[in-house]
Amino acid sequence: MGDQFHFHPEAYLELVRSEVPAYDRLQEVVAQATRGLGARSILDLGVGTGVTAQRVLAEHPSARLVGVDESSAMLEHARRALPDADFHAARLEDPLPQGPFDLVVSALAVHHLDGAAKADLFGRVASVVVPGGRFVVGDVVVPKDPADALTPIDGEYDKPSSAAEQLRWLCKAGFRAHIAWVEADLALLVGDLGRT
Repeated sequence: MGDQFHFHPEAYLELVRSEVPAYDRLQEVVAQATRGLGARSILDLGVGTGVTAQRVLAEHPSARLVGVDESSAMLEHARRALPDADFHAARLEDPLPQGPFDLVVSALAVHHLDGAAKADLFGRVASVVVPGGRFVVGDVVVPKDPADALTPIDGEYDKPSSAAEQLRWLCKAGFRAHIAWVEADLALLVGDLGRT
């Protein structure tokens, strides 16, 4: 997927749909995985142009949204789509915005981190999610069958891990996690944080 998406917000949707054929389905399952939570505060990691945030907010219309993205151009686009949201220019490796959050979502962003950085991020997410909250990750993964690797991966900016590896890291971070959906080289992981 490379960094070509991150600096051309006007062309983002067309580009990502051409390289990720199930993009719209991924967005749909991310939003569906947030249902029933009654989220009042949401953090979107890698908010991009705001597509995921808009879909998730449709499920939680009264929620406050905080979004993080490393590209100020993408954030400017997201601000136009979601003027009431609070956006921060930051990388996923940077400290997260202060929570607490009922819900943290990320679509097509976590695969830019290597394995150790993913595990670290999942631990940091667990520290900002309220007990009873949820973390939903929809992303490119290394598929079990190499023939299912449909998304172009540059090997430098793109560092996907398997869904099983990410499931282990989520559980180690304290989430009760499961793989909720898989299609070719895309997967949806859902982690719930237990109440104390």
